Amino acid sequence: MHSNTNKDVSIFWFRRDLRLSDNAGLYNALKDNIDVLPIFIFDTNILDKLSDEKDNRVNFIYWALEKLQRELEQLGSSLLVLKGQPIDVYKELLSTYNVSTVYTNHDYEPYAITRDQQIDDFLHRHNVTFKTFKDQVIFERKEVSKDDGLPYTVFTPYSRKWKSKLNDFYLKSYPVEQYFSNFIQKEPFPKMSLEDIGFLPSEMIFNLPNLDDHVISQYEHTRNFPSVQGTSRLSIHLRFGTISIRYLATKANRLSEVWLNELIWRDFYMCILYHFPHVVNGAFKRQYDQIKWRNNEQEFYAWCNGHTGYAIVDAGMRELNCTGFMHNRVRMIVASFLTKHLLIDWRWGEAYFAQKLLDFDLSANNGGWQWASGSGCDAAPYFRIFNPYEQTKKFDPQLDYIRKWVPEFETLNYPQPIIEHKFARERVLKVYKEALQ
Repeated sequence: MHSNTNKDVSIFWFRRDLRLSDNAGLYNALKDNIDVLPIFIFDTNILDKLSDEKDNRVNFIYWALEKLQRELEQLGSSLLVLKGQPIDVYKELLSTYNVSTVYTNHDYEPYAITRDQQIDDFLHRHNVTFKTFKDQVIFERKEVSKDDGLPYTVFTPYSRKWKSKLNDFYLKSYPVEQYFSNFIQKEPFPKMSLEDIGFLPSEMIFNLPNLDDHVISQYEHTRNFPSVQGTSRLSIHLRFGTISIRYLATKANRLSEVWLNELIWRDFYMCILYHFPHVVNGAFKRQYDQIKWRNNEQEFYAWCNGHTGYAIVDAGMRELNCTGFMHNRVRMIVASFLTKHLLIDWRWGEAYFAQKLLDFDLSANNGGWQWASGSGCDAAPYFRIFNPYEQTKKFDPQLDYIRKWVPEFETLNYPQPIIEHKFARERVLKVYKEALQ
């Protein structure tokens, strides 16, 4: 069984935490043990669902792993990158190494919870301990609960309790550097190419996370204007853990409560997903599953491709298709337009975003789409319908954002609106009302 080594090793399994610094699980692994073998698994259960062979997220992960590998090589160690179903990978690892403990950080998505339980059971049968830690959020699971112990389903009271609990203990960085000498010392493992994983390089250039204090301190004044670089653009780094949430929350706490609230929304949606996993496939408020969606495929394609005749909507969709990013204010506008103007099921929009967004995160994407359609835990009331023209006047008054992404906007080549705003508004109110009686 344990053929190659008779020396005990511990494994640290990187997942949504692709960094060496301030990493909870990694800190615990290194502190407890000498000879910690760092690994990453390209999980075929996830990869097999991806349709784009140049998937930018796979490219981002690969980029982040190369950075990790360079850092580990400087410490005389190496990252073992593997591909397959995690359970098969662990069978292989246990036949190669004498593993005492596997360390990793918590993940709150339904698939991840099932996967981790399966790995835990398997390791347990082979007398290997599986230890997991809180790393990607400030508060998790039941840490911020109502006084009766039940989970919050409304953001404002949740955020009040969250802020009242916040203290230096929760923001403290893990001093991983003190134990770097406990990484396994070895020559670099053979390198796995993107092609070995089944993907091709994309054209996208990735940058190291850069937290601009000026952007954070001005955030509440600039965050709603898509033509301004007024947001931190850190969401992909948060998604894959190339930056620490504790570092960000510490900065936010000092510089901007409005920006801190965005981090709290992230914790909130992770808690909702954890406590109410039915939201993955259905409405949080179950009566919203009664809505009779029109689901017109032609209209859906017009929305996907940015050809609705509503310039702010089209600009947002084209930005998404081109860059894998969409400004948060515009995300709300396009989601409201799809669900309310076109009466297309929010799950269609959610799935399209899931395919295209670099920072796709199940909990936040699902929460945002349910919020826009009215079906979510803390959603806008169903009769609140964004008027794209008013949103443009407020948030892109000079049309800078629109002109950037929809250059033909003021020409005869630009299509007429796919639907008239007033008609769409009356129609959706009627349909929702019938479903929610």
